[in-house]
Amino acid sequence: MTVQTQMQQAIAAAQSVQSSLTQFSLETENQKAKQMFEQLAEQQKNILTLLEGRYAQVLNEEPQFSQSESNQGEANQNQAQNKNQQSN
Repeated sequence: MTVQTQMQQAIAAAQSVQSSLTQFSLETENQKAKQMFEQLAEQQKNILTLLEGRYAQVLNEEPQFSQSESNQGEANQNQAQNKNQQSN
């Protein structure tokens, strides 16, 4: 799994957590719990912003991470074929 894929998964997970916390805050009638969920959702939003910023930075600094998954898959497949040809 590439760094790009791992970061995309981390961002998706962070978005999911933020969404869940926001939903919890909307569904609860307990004002203390509602406030807690809203605060946690805001903190998660900040975490998400940091993750997205780091992801953009990695893509800018490391061009190989911005390759599409299909290009990486082709490269891996070509490497495997070359190894098979060399062993034959």
